[in-house]
Amino acid sequence: MTSREIVRNSIKFKGAPRLPVSFPAEYGYENDLYFAGMWPSPDMRMSSGVDEWGSVWGNIGVSHLGEVREFPLKSWADLTEEIIPDIDDEKRWVVIKNIREKAGDKYLLVNGISIYERAHFLRGLENTWADIYEEPENLCRLLDILVEMNIKAIKRYAEEKADGYIFCDDWGLQNSLMISPEKWRELWKPRYKKIYETAHEYGMDAWLHSCGYISEILGDLIDAGLDVIDMDQQENMGLKYLGDNFSGKLTFYSPADIQTILPTDNIELIKSYVRDMKRLLGTDKGGLIAKWYSDPVGAGHSKEAICAMCDEFLK
Repeated sequence: MTSREIVRNSIKFKGAPRLPVSFPAEYGYENDLYFAGMWPSPDMRMSSGVDEWGSVWGNIGVSHLGEVREFPLKSWADLTEEIIPDIDDEKRWVVIKNIREKAGDKYLLVNGISIYERAHFLRGLENTWADIYEEPENLCRLLDILVEMNIKAIKRYAEEKADGYIFCDDWGLQNSLMISPEKWRELWKPRYKKIYETAHEYGMDAWLHSCGYISEILGDLIDAGLDVIDMDQQENMGLKYLGDNFSGKLTFYSPADIQTILPTDNIELIKSYVRDMKRLLGTDKGGLIAKWYSDPVGAGHSKEAICAMCDEFLK
């Protein structure tokens, strides 16, 4: 099988001759995935500077990503056509021309636009939480703009025969969801469903990156059509809980827990945890894609820890 077939068969639980992986080339490892996306992306996360929407970013540490320091939507009157990036701007799409040919026999995973994080990048986190109750019509107007941008992006990527569609929405704190599950189901679930249905219509698997404690909505995401969860932390929910409730229902795209396992530099613990991931999250037919965390400095991961994890996954 090609890398593309191995990844797709694992996602569809059709069986593959080995575990699909996404590991660091700089350490000499292979990657079954080929990552691509429009450029510039309206969902760009910066270390510092001003993005297309007018959000001002800054960085207080050594991580790749900054955080928004100044929010452009200080009031809902600021949400005008002028502030919305033009997703149809042809300059964005030059970079993906013939991307299928460049991806070769790898699984082509393309980037979309977040519909929660982008909202609070524009409004601020506290304002967004308040908007759920005080300004739901205006909040939904913004969410629908983001949904339509995703749908247009999916249609453009489909012209290049992309295999999977992913964007990032971190929903979890350490031990709870950021908002009530009921409000998530009311406001966000139908919009994820619309995006995922469009991705499926155009032949793509639906992926989502989301960290933190998200167990309360993981079943809803599956119901909305999610195929792959990019989950870098598992231990705030527990491998056994995740396996008992979700193994075989979606595919986990995960490294060993980036917060509680990899930073320990305990090689035997890392290897044991990797074996537990394979046993509890995956199935004989698929359901697990092994990865590394691509900002090891920001997360405090040593090369030795990363290599121990990769080697054990490959074994």
